[in-house]
Amino acid sequence: MKSTTNKLFAFVLLSAIALACDSGDKQAQLEALKKEQASLKEKIDALEKEIAIENPAVLAVRSKEVGVLEIQPRTFDYYVQTQGHVEAENNIMLSAKGMGVVTQVYVKEGQAVAKGQTLAQIDNSVLLKSIESMKSQLELVRTVYERQLNLWQQKIGTEVQFLQAKANKESMEKQIAALEEQNEMSKIKASVSGTIDEILVKVGENIAPGMPAARIVNTSELKLAAAVSEAHVTSIKVGDKVVVSIPELKKDLKTQVSFVGKNIDLLSRTFPIEVNLPYHPDLRPNMSAVIKVVFQTEPSAIVVPINIVQDLNGEKIVFVAVAEGKNVVAKKRVLTVLGVYNNLAHVQGLAAGEKVVTVGYQGLSDGQFIKP
Repeated sequence: MKSTTNKLFAFVLLSAIALACDSGDKQAQLEALKKEQASLKEKIDALEKEIAIENPAVLAVRSKEVGVLEIQPRTFDYYVQTQGHVEAENNIMLSAKGMGVVTQVYVKEGQAVAKGQTLAQIDNSVLLKSIESMKSQLELVRTVYERQLNLWQQKIGTEVQFLQAKANKESMEKQIAALEEQNEMSKIKASVSGTIDEILVKVGENIAPGMPAARIVNTSELKLAAAVSEAHVTSIKVGDKVVVSIPELKKDLKTQVSFVGKNIDLLSRTFPIEVNLPYHPDLRPNMSAVIKVVFQTEPSAIVVPINIVQDLNGEKIVFVAVAEGKNVVAKKRVLTVLGVYNNLAHVQGLAAGEKVVTVGYQGLSDGQFIKP
């Protein structure tokens, strides 16, 4: 029967070619051949199915072995993946406020310090002597003021004498306060609590205002900074879920977006985001990280591996296994791909429970017998 079909197919093709040649219209020739081919294929498929039903042994030989996967709804995340680096909220380089020779360094690298703790001392011997001298003078000025005040309250003496004594006392107090403030500037103090990461001064060295003296790092408050393409500027928002992968930790950290920048960089066409990191003892500033910012979650999505989605005549298709009586055939399904993430495609056009062909889908045709 199949031999007869093939002869019929050849005869029709030759007839169509001869007819087209006579007309001299190649386009008409092509269209005629395509129509005849489609018609004959339908007849061939119908005959093969009839033969398979009549003779199951033939079906066993002709069925193509495939692998299938039953589709079930699942959670599907839309995300942006980018690289970033760890930053410390308090990673501070301390500098001197005064100038002079460093006389003492009170801390060592790796030492924990508290906010306000003195880390190093600049020579303040001259200031201390000036303060002591001014305090001695203040005692005399204060005594004169108190006596003038007492006399003034008894209506003895002039108001000018009282006011002069008061002005002298207040002036002296302000001068001492200024000297004590200068003395405080001779101390290099910790502006935040943390760990001494680096000491840049030594005893005997000269130092001036603005010169770096020590670095303090507080690793209990770390964040991750990254740049994201402007294509996602309307998608990412504060509070979006984030998965942070740091190779050195060999562990993923789950957190949220804490800051989304409003400015687009002119050169990179990106905008900044920041992510607060949970405490981890092995986290260090400037570590590299890969982050996934989840900006949309579908709780019940139909998902298939992206590699099984084929492009045929401008359509996205997959094949599903459908039972027809005692046989199983491949049926084409035209899909709409909504998103592709992590080698998975979120699609429309499939129903839950359908069995999609994942192995052996290459070369399948609609209606072909398969063996899952």
